[in-house]
Amino acid sequence: MDCVEEEVDFNWEEYLEETGATAAPHTSFRHVELSLQSSFQPGMKLEVANKGSLDTYWVATIITTCGQLLLLRYCGYGDDRKADFWCDVMTAELHPVGWCAQNNKTLQPPEAIKEKYSDWTEFLIKELTGSRTAPANLLEGPLRGKNTVDLIVVGCILEVRDAFEPSVYWAARVQCNVGGRLCLSYVGVNDSAYDMWMFYLDTRLRPLGWAKENNLSLKPPTDLCDLRSSSEWTEALDEATTEALKSPLPLEVFKDHADLSTHSFRAGMKLEMVSPSEPFHICPVSVTKVYNEYYFQITVDDLTAEATPTHVVCHADSPGILPVQWCLKNGVGLERPQGFESQDFDWADYLKHTGAEAAPDVCFPNASQSRGFCKDMWLEAVNPLQPSELCVARITQVKGRLLWLRLEGLTKPQPDCIVDVESMSIFPVGWCEANAYPLTHLLKTVCLPQKKIAVVQPEKQLAPSQPPDAPLNLCSSMDTGLVNGKYCCSQLFINHRCFSGPYLNKGRIAELPKAVGPGKCAVVLKEILTMLINSAYKPGRVLRELQMVEDPQWNCQEETLKAKYKGKSYRSTMRIVRTGDQVSEFCRRVCERLQCCPNLFGPTIVSDKCPENCFSQTKTKYTYYKKRKVGRPSLGENAQDGDMSKPARRRKKRKAIFVQKKRRTSIVGYHTTESPQDSDYYYDDEEEDFEEWGSEVSSSSPREEASAHSFKDVPRRGRPPRRAALQRRATHPGPETSDRSSPRRTTRSVSYSQNQTAKNTHTKTENFEEEDRLVLETNPLEWSVSDVVDFITSTDCASLAKIFQEQDIDGQALLLLTLPTVQECMDLKLGPAIKLCHQIERVKVAFYSQFAN
Repeated sequence: MDCVEEEVDFNWEEYLEETGATAAPHTSFRHVELSLQSSFQPGMKLEVANKGSLDTYWVATIITTCGQLLLLRYCGYGDDRKADFWCDVMTAELHPVGWCAQNNKTLQPPEAIKEKYSDWTEFLIKELTGSRTAPANLLEGPLRGKNTVDLIVVGCILEVRDAFEPSVYWAARVQCNVGGRLCLSYVGVNDSAYDMWMFYLDTRLRPLGWAKENNLSLKPPTDLCDLRSSSEWTEALDEATTEALKSPLPLEVFKDHADLSTHSFRAGMKLEMVSPSEPFHICPVSVTKVYNEYYFQITVDDLTAEATPTHVVCHADSPGILPVQWCLKNGVGLERPQGFESQDFDWADYLKHTGAEAAPDVCFPNASQSRGFCKDMWLEAVNPLQPSELCVARITQVKGRLLWLRLEGLTKPQPDCIVDVESMSIFPVGWCEANAYPLTHLLKTVCLPQKKIAVVQPEKQLAPSQPPDAPLNLCSSMDTGLVNGKYCCSQLFINHRCFSGPYLNKGRIAELPKAVGPGKCAVVLKEILTMLINSAYKPGRVLRELQMVEDPQWNCQEETLKAKYKGKSYRSTMRIVRTGDQVSEFCRRVCERLQCCPNLFGPTIVSDKCPENCFSQTKTKYTYYKKRKVGRPSLGENAQDGDMSKPARRRKKRKAIFVQKKRRTSIVGYHTTESPQDSDYYYDDEEEDFEEWGSEVSSSSPREEASAHSFKDVPRRGRPPRRAALQRRATHPGPETSDRSSPRRTTRSVSYSQNQTAKNTHTKTENFEEEDRLVLETNPLEWSVSDVVDFITSTDCASLAKIFQEQDIDGQALLLLTLPTVQECMDLKLGPAIKLCHQIERVKVAFYSQFAN
């Protein structure tokens, strides 16, 4: 066996699940948490349209923010929350304070508080004095509603503090913004070798004009001065300043910058510090200069005569500075200073030898803070030797406020690097993926039998007219000429506008690239099939359907496809055509199997109108082949062979679970019309669905017979539509169902009291099942927070009710919620978020049908 390391597709969720590892909690990364906050701050003032009076406006205060949603309160209500209201900054009519005066608009208080003050002008003067107004560029224009991080665009100009002189700044241009991590180049320097990476919250970054306002020097960095003449530096700065004034960087970018604390260090004091040049060890250092009450200079101790001193400017909260004896107390090795004669380093002897004093512990206020990090947690970290590279990292040690990180996937091994818990060079799991930035991940060791090499070698020696007989085409992109293009195909197009069928999510299809390829047939098809699987409502179901696409006349090779659903991974082997002349038919068969338009993907590009006219066709158009009896292939790793009774037991169990879930979602009597796609969210675990195989179930017990009778109309491989199931339960209730379901459907009001008679309940239940939609007694716009909580508690999202209570979400806010807002503001995964949004959509549909007019 030859073992080699190869790169594999890396997925954090899969890796953590397979290894049982733990990700560092997101809340431990304070700088990332801050970067996700809104640009608006509580307390800001703005002018907003009056709800009760047309063409009039009034000043309001921002109470809290949730993504692009703002909770506002009209000035004059004081601490009274009853009139608070939510609005979407992207759609509401919001203006900065002073807008009405500039545009001759009427500014008058709401009718409810009109009589509260006799002189509203005097009231506004007092209210607005010393307050902050919402910036105009965040309320209108291209920056409207953007988060703080998104305000920093490529080309913006900032000022950067010199690494060696705290009173010296120079302008730098943003070359790249990755989730707040900025690639900066000094103005006047065109060589990318001098680019630097910093997080936008770094205390070295300031807005343009900061140095001049604070009487600080503005000159190029000391180590770069010789690259240009003085006049060239000045000219470059003037050009950058003129350019920046045309579209200045909003000051809100710096609203979360920490204020520096005063320090207590004096020149000559000694301490310990993570090496600034090689952050793999801790070494003794000395305070060699104190600039002011905020900054001081530290120099790495080196007693050799020819040593070049290593300086670094620090402040009281600089990461990596530690008191004397810290390493000894925490069982960590301390690097002996260069030139120190004694083999065993002892601080007492060293201080006596150098005649220096140790910095007192009072200088280090947070020396033991760990922020929730633990050994063997995983995260993403910057490679200190290559700042542009982010790597998969594992915490190997946690000592006080220091973390030892082992970076994975590096081409050249290096020791564990040491970072502070407050470092802005570490990020939570998934950060790179969320910001579309490459992540250096683990290399997987794969052992290959020797015989596979024998297959490869002759193939490369074949003449162009002799295609290899090997079952796998192992030619690289450079070898395509050896096979005369027979095993290659042209571009395959994904026609987003074509009918996507019941399995594929139209929204996810729209996010796919328009074309894949050209390239080797198997590679291109595997890539496009993987995209389709990941675009499915239930990827495991699509994976199962794809296994049935096969033709004995095809020249195929086996490829492993993966699906992931509800935290579980599925793998299955599928036969994919190898030759270009069979690609078109293969694509058509796949589309047919997935019940979508035959032109959804393939070599045909659809511009405006599909030849199949699939835009106007119903779903039955592509289901004609569903009537065929098709056998089920094996499932590879997931198949259970030889036991034919297991699928039947799973089927029966799944029916019971399905009925139970139906009861649970019908507690209050809210129903809605669903498509087959929507009903996917009510399915039980995908593992059972994935392992379920065709044919009707034979019952052997009274309980099973009752279950089978209740669902006698269940399709062969599908589940009963929700509407049909509800109608059956209303007209043919079993003893258990009729006893339990009636008392639960006792009200249509939002108060959810259960005091109505059984007769009324039965009547309303039939009405609900006939219309199959939510009916509300009161207008959702008038719902209080407690009303919203009651409604959510009554649904199958009851576990999320606490979030609505904590975030004060009332009826108005509920109607503004969308899937992206729910995911971002409530920190929910996609599955629960979709489930919650389904309930919110029911309320919206009921609102529009009952109260919108």
